[in-house]
Amino acid sequence: MATASCTAFRGVLEGSGERVGQGLLFERVGFLAELSRELTGALVASRWDEASLDVLAAGVDERGEVLPSKGWMAMRRLNWPQDVTPPAGVHVSDRVRRGVEEYAARTLRLALHRRSIVTAVLAAWPADPRRRSEAEWAALRKLLPAGVSGAEIRNRTRQIRAYLAEHGCLPAGLCALEGPPQVAPQVLLAAMDRQQVTLQRVDETTARLRLKLPLCAVPASGRDWAWHVIDIRLPGTVRVDAVLHTPTLRPTGAGRIAVDLPHSRPAPPVKASGHTVALGFDWGVNTLLTGLLGRLTGKGQSKRVATDGRPLVFDATTVSAALHRLRGVREHLAAKRDHYRALADGLGSPHLRWGEHLDRARVLEVEHGRVCARIRHLNHALAWAAARWAVDQARALGASVLYLEDLATLEARGHRRGNARLSGQVRGMVADAIRHLGAGAGIAVVTVPARGTSRLCPGCLASLTHHPAPDRLAERGWKWAHCTRCGLSMDRDHAAARRIVSRGLLAQAHTTTDRATHTRTIRTTVDGTVTLVRRPKKTTRRLRRQRQAEQAPPPRPRGLKTSSGKGRPTPGRPTGPGHRGSRRTALGQVPGHKTSRRMPDVRTVPATTPTGMVQRPAGHDTQAPAPSGPVPGHGVPAHVRPEEDLPPAGRRRLSRRTCRRRTRAAERTGFHHLHATQVHPLTPRIGPPDGNRTRPRRARKARKPQAHTEF
Repeated sequence: MATASCTAFRGVLEGSGERVGQGLLFERVGFLAELSRELTGALVASRWDEASLDVLAAGVDERGEVLPSKGWMAMRRLNWPQDVTPPAGVHVSDRVRRGVEEYAARTLRLALHRRSIVTAVLAAWPADPRRRSEAEWAALRKLLPAGVSGAEIRNRTRQIRAYLAEHGCLPAGLCALEGPPQVAPQVLLAAMDRQQVTLQRVDETTARLRLKLPLCAVPASGRDWAWHVIDIRLPGTVRVDAVLHTPTLRPTGAGRIAVDLPHSRPAPPVKASGHTVALGFDWGVNTLLTGLLGRLTGKGQSKRVATDGRPLVFDATTVSAALHRLRGVREHLAAKRDHYRALADGLGSPHLRWGEHLDRARVLEVEHGRVCARIRHLNHALAWAAARWAVDQARALGASVLYLEDLATLEARGHRRGNARLSGQVRGMVADAIRHLGAGAGIAVVTVPARGTSRLCPGCLASLTHHPAPDRLAERGWKWAHCTRCGLSMDRDHAAARRIVSRGLLAQAHTTTDRATHTRTIRTTVDGTVTLVRRPKKTTRRLRRQRQAEQAPPPRPRGLKTSSGKGRPTPGRPTGPGHRGSRRTALGQVPGHKTSRRMPDVRTVPATTPTGMVQRPAGHDTQAPAPSGPVPGHGVPAHVRPEEDLPPAGRRRLSRRTCRRRTRAAERTGFHHLHATQVHPLTPRIGPPDGNRTRPRRARKARKPQAHTEF
């Protein structure tokens, strides 16, 4: 099951056939969303206490019957919506109230997860909240629910520390720690029936939504509600065989009506164990994912994992640097906003500068929200790009299972601080996206214990030493791993990926599946060595030739080298024995000798002679004064060239940026500076044959007897 993001642009009134434009449709959807937000917020605030959360967590009503799974039915079984009534003079149908109650039930049920984490942290509150000991971590893990990451624990611990510093005591629970959650203006149509909304698919690319919307902000009666027919354009991710479900409407700040359309399709069954070929991925700092292919060989005690040693790398260094920079900007804006608010609170309302400080704080609040939205969008795009790449690699290599490090055990020791560039939230999004895409492709996704994957050698299980680089083995570092027993020397993440795929294949019999979330986890650690094998030469040679053919530049067209921006062809450089001579050129090279392409014909930086003097670069005038003043851009207008200096209108050259965008438009995948291993279909048959099947050797062709001819 997935959700497609669509947009509703216009609609038609069903009774009169009047066309409703995007602006008017956005206004009417906003009326319904704002009414839903007010009623949902009031219902959540009325039940924001520990007693109500206890009743909802128990899952039974006053008579001891199990609450239904649908939120609005559970709320009505508990008689909670009776405390909230719509404003006076506003007509709200029962179907709209169903959507409000469903939204409130989902909000309160989501709060139960945060409540369980806060309760566990308070029960196992450490002596030093900044650094827990190993025993304190073990006690906390026993109380926490399954699947809680270290980032969630760290955030809740900081929240409790702030409350303790302010009030001098620990909070009694989640309701005392924070207020009722904020409710967004959106309309959940899933809880409404055909008297309020209908949805049907017209063709492969269009779906028709029929919805009753209010005609004014305060509808006084049923006459102020009318049926609207809205055609929704389906994206390419929604297949023809997918079943469409009732969507959710969200008015955005840009004046767009976002339609979150859930759709489902049958997925192939995925087995939990019995895998032979697997991919193991390790989380990295700048390299988000590092993995390799592993194959299980042998039986019983002789089981071993073989790998071809080909690393699969998803390098997000530049994207993580952009995220790190945006986080710094976000913190700077938040600090300035809080500073102006503190200044305004200190001056008071009669002061002349009071309103000025509040205005600046509002501007900074808007900028802070935009930066936060940019970070969220970048995290979402990065997570789904990495997930698609990982699943594509598994399908191309014939793997039936993906093994990832368990995020809940990734920071259990507490000796290292959280990763500033790729936080646990991004890694959690990547793991969820891999599970979703893997389910659609028939590939199982299982998490393995993360502790000790970088500590032991994958070849001999000896302790590894970590260094900055392979040529600096005498220094202590982080990136490079070296084994003094077997001599293994490789990247730390690559060595950890070998250990992860070995743990998964050797302990797949201990795979457990959670009934609520259907996530699969291996909590039993089984360590084994990994054998390095070679792939068949024919496959490797064919892959190398194919890669060379793809990377080779296209042949240059014959004839004169002309372009629209030049009036004459470019003269070719004289090469070959026919151009040899005794004289040297101005650059000091002998004519006829072919120079390297990396050698520039014109230097762009000053060069120092053997005598210590600095030569002037060719094409640079050092006598002319350097231009002073602001650089064009950032609000400064650029210098306007006179009309006689501009090229003719018909022969004007395009900018380098435009040419680069046009030539690389078909090759872009969402990120310009993202480096990832290409997806190549390779056979999973590597290493020795397993016990069930053996590779029959090809029979050599019998030589034909040669006929002897006598003359």
